[in-house]
Amino acid sequence: MIELIDVVLLAFLVATAVAVVLIRNLLASVILAGIFSLLSAGLFTVMDAVDVAFTEAAVGAGISTVLLLGTLMLTTRVERRPSRVAPLPLFAVLATGAVLIYGTLDMPPFGDAEAPVHTHVAPEYLTDSVPHVDGSAQRVDVENIVTSVLASYRGYDTLGETTVIFCAGIGVLLLLKGTRPGRDREEGR
Repeated sequence: MIELIDVVLLAFLVATAVAVVLIRNLLASVILAGIFSLLSAGLFTVMDAVDVAFTEAAVGAGISTVLLLGTLMLTTRVERRPSRVAPLPLFAVLATGAVLIYGTLDMPPFGDAEAPVHTHVAPEYLTDSVPHVDGSAQRVDVENIVTSVLASYRGYDTLGETTVIFCAGIGVLLLLKGTRPGRDREEGR
Protein backbone atom coordinates (compact mmCIF):
# COMPACT_ATOMS: atom_id res chain seq x y z
CA MET A 1 0.00 0.00 0.00
CA ILE A 2 2.81 2.40 0.87
CA GLU A 3 4.41 1.83 -2.54
CA LEU A 4 1.15 2.88 -4.21
CA ILE A 5 1.17 6.11 -2.20
CA ASP A 6 4.79 6.72 -3.22
CA VAL A 7 3.99 6.17 -6.90
CA VAL A 8 0.93 8.44 -6.77
CA LEU A 9 2.85 11.21 -5.00
CA LEU A 10 5.73 10.93 -7.49
CA ALA A 11 3.28 11.07 -10.41
CA PHE A 12 1.69 14.21 -8.95
CA LEU A 13 5.16 15.71 -8.42
CA VAL A 14 6.14 15.08 -12.05
CA ALA A 15 2.84 16.45 -13.36
CA THR A 16 3.15 19.55 -11.17
CA ALA A 17 6.77 20.14 -12.22
CA VAL A 18 5.86 19.88 -15.91
CA ALA A 19 2.93 22.27 -15.38
CA VAL A 20 5.19 24.79 -13.60
CA VAL A 21 7.61 24.78 -16.51
CA LEU A 22 5.01 25.00 -19.28
CA ILE A 23 2.52 27.51 -17.87
CA ARG A 24 2.96 31.17 -18.86
CA ASN A 25 0.85 32.72 -16.10
CA LEU A 26 3.32 33.48 -13.30
CA LEU A 27 0.69 33.54 -10.55
CA ALA A 28 -0.45 30.04 -11.49
CA SER A 29 3.19 28.97 -11.66
CA VAL A 30 3.84 30.22 -8.10
CA ILE A 31 0.74 28.44 -6.82
CA LEU A 32 1.81 25.23 -8.54
CA ALA A 33 5.29 25.58 -7.02
CA GLY A 34 3.65 25.78 -3.58
CA ILE A 35 1.64 22.66 -4.38
CA PHE A 36 4.85 20.94 -5.48
CA SER A 37 6.41 21.75 -2.09
CA LEU A 38 3.38 20.39 -0.24
CA LEU A 39 3.52 17.19 -2.30
CA SER A 40 7.23 16.92 -1.50
CA ALA A 41 6.45 17.34 2.20
CA GLY A 42 3.89 14.56 1.91
CA LEU A 43 6.44 12.30 0.23
CA PHE A 44 8.99 13.04 2.97
CA THR A 45 6.35 12.17 5.58
CA VAL A 46 5.65 8.83 3.89
CA MET A 47 9.41 8.16 3.94
CA ASP A 48 9.42 8.80 7.73
CA ALA A 49 11.46 12.01 7.43
CA VAL A 50 9.02 14.18 9.35
CA ASP A 51 11.61 16.82 10.30
CA VAL A 52 12.49 17.33 6.63
CA ALA A 53 8.78 17.39 5.76
CA PHE A 54 8.15 20.18 8.30
CA THR A 55 11.04 22.20 6.89
CA GLU A 56 9.85 21.68 3.31
CA ALA A 57 6.30 22.69 4.21
CA ALA A 58 7.44 25.78 6.12
CA VAL A 59 10.13 27.01 3.74
CA GLY A 60 9.04 25.57 0.39
CA ALA A 61 5.27 25.91 0.58
CA GLY A 62 5.03 28.72 3.09
CA ILE A 63 7.79 31.28 3.02
CA SER A 64 8.90 30.76 -0.59
CA THR A 65 5.34 31.06 -1.87
CA VAL A 66 4.79 34.27 0.07
CA LEU A 67 8.11 35.66 -1.18
CA LEU A 68 7.28 34.79 -4.79
CA LEU A 69 3.80 36.31 -4.47
CA GLY A 70 5.40 39.48 -3.09
CA THR A 71 7.75 39.51 -6.08
CA LEU A 72 4.81 39.14 -8.46
CA MET A 73 3.36 42.34 -7.03
CA LEU A 74 6.34 44.13 -8.60
CA THR A 75 6.24 42.43 -12.01
CA THR A 76 3.82 41.43 -14.72
CA ARG A 77 1.58 38.40 -14.44
CA VAL A 78 2.49 36.77 -17.75
CA GLU A 79 5.91 35.50 -18.78
CA ARG A 80 7.34 36.89 -22.00
CA ARG A 81 8.82 34.20 -24.21
CA PRO A 82 12.27 34.90 -25.64
CA SER A 83 12.47 35.29 -29.40
CA ARG A 84 14.99 32.43 -29.68
CA VAL A 85 16.21 29.62 -27.45
CA ALA A 86 19.74 30.06 -26.08
CA PRO A 87 21.75 26.81 -26.24
CA LEU A 88 24.18 27.68 -23.41
CA PRO A 89 21.68 27.30 -20.50
CA LEU A 90 20.41 24.03 -21.96
CA PHE A 91 23.98 22.74 -22.26
CA ALA A 92 24.74 23.80 -18.66
CA VAL A 93 21.67 21.95 -17.34
CA LEU A 94 22.43 18.80 -19.33
CA ALA A 95 26.10 18.83 -18.28
CA THR A 96 25.18 19.31 -14.61
CA GLY A 97 22.63 16.50 -14.82
CA ALA A 98 25.19 14.18 -16.42
CA VAL A 99 27.75 14.94 -13.69
CA LEU A 100 25.16 14.31 -10.96
CA ILE A 101 24.13 11.00 -12.50
CA TYR A 102 27.80 10.01 -12.88
CA GLY A 103 28.29 10.83 -9.18
CA THR A 104 25.59 8.38 -8.17
CA LEU A 105 27.25 5.44 -9.95
CA ASP A 106 29.58 4.83 -6.97
CA MET A 107 26.76 4.71 -4.45
CA PRO A 108 26.07 1.35 -2.81
CA PRO A 109 22.77 -0.35 -3.65
CA PHE A 110 19.76 0.72 -1.62
CA GLY A 111 19.59 -1.22 1.65
CA ASP A 112 23.09 -2.69 1.32
CA ALA A 113 24.21 -3.90 4.75
CA GLU A 114 27.85 -3.21 3.89
CA ALA A 115 27.25 0.46 3.00
CA PRO A 116 29.45 2.90 4.94
CA VAL A 117 26.50 4.36 6.80
CA HIS A 118 25.74 0.91 8.24
CA THR A 119 29.32 0.02 9.10
CA HIS A 120 30.57 3.29 10.62
CA VAL A 121 27.79 5.63 11.73
CA ALA A 122 24.92 3.35 12.74
CA PRO A 123 26.93 1.16 15.16
CA GLU A 124 28.13 4.25 16.99
CA TYR A 125 24.59 5.57 17.33
CA LEU A 126 23.35 2.20 18.57
CA THR A 127 26.11 1.63 21.11
CA ASP A 128 26.42 5.21 22.41
CA SER A 129 22.70 5.98 22.56
CA VAL A 130 21.43 3.08 24.62
CA PRO A 131 22.16 3.10 28.38
CA HIS A 132 24.28 0.23 29.62
CA VAL A 133 22.80 -2.65 31.58
CA ASP A 134 24.44 -1.41 34.78
CA GLY A 135 22.53 1.89 34.44
CA SER A 136 25.35 4.15 33.31
CA ALA A 137 24.79 5.98 30.05
CA GLN A 138 27.66 6.80 27.76
CA ARG A 139 26.30 9.89 26.01
CA VAL A 140 22.54 10.29 26.22
CA ASP A 141 20.31 9.02 29.00
CA VAL A 142 17.23 8.43 26.83
CA GLU A 143 15.69 5.00 26.31
CA ASN A 144 14.53 5.65 22.73
CA ILE A 145 17.40 5.56 20.20
CA VAL A 146 15.64 7.81 17.67
CA THR A 147 14.93 10.45 20.31
CA SER A 148 18.50 10.35 21.56
CA VAL A 149 19.88 10.78 18.04
CA LEU A 150 17.56 13.69 17.30
CA ALA A 151 18.23 15.32 20.68
CA SER A 152 22.00 15.00 20.75
CA TYR A 153 23.62 14.21 17.43
CA ARG A 154 21.14 16.16 15.30
CA GLY A 155 20.61 18.96 17.80
CA TYR A 156 22.84 21.42 15.95
CA ASP A 157 21.21 20.47 12.64
CA THR A 158 17.75 21.13 14.08
CA LEU A 159 18.94 24.43 15.56
CA GLY A 160 20.34 25.40 12.16
CA GLU A 161 17.07 24.53 10.39
CA THR A 162 15.10 26.57 12.92
CA THR A 163 17.46 29.52 12.48
CA VAL A 164 17.14 29.37 8.68
CA ILE A 165 13.33 29.28 8.90
CA PHE A 166 13.32 32.19 11.35
CA CYS A 167 15.66 34.31 9.18
CA ALA A 168 13.64 33.53 6.06
CA GLY A 169 10.45 34.58 7.84
CA ILE A 170 12.00 37.85 8.98
CA GLY A 171 13.29 38.48 5.45
CA VAL A 172 9.84 37.91 3.95
CA LEU A 173 8.25 40.23 6.49
CA LEU A 174 10.81 42.95 5.71
CA LEU A 175 10.22 42.55 1.97
CA LEU A 176 6.45 42.66 2.32
CA LYS A 177 6.66 45.72 4.56
CA GLY A 178 7.93 47.85 1.65
CA THR A 179 5.55 49.56 -0.74
CA ARG A 180 5.24 49.08 -4.47
CA PRO A 181 7.25 51.42 -6.67
CA GLY A 182 5.10 54.25 -7.91
CA ARG A 183 2.55 53.88 -5.13
CA ASP A 184 4.22 56.68 -3.16
CA ARG A 185 3.92 59.02 -6.18
CA GLU A 186 0.25 58.10 -6.72
CA GLU A 187 -0.58 58.92 -3.10
CA GLY A 188 1.26 62.26 -3.31
CA ARG A 189 4.11 61.45 -0.92
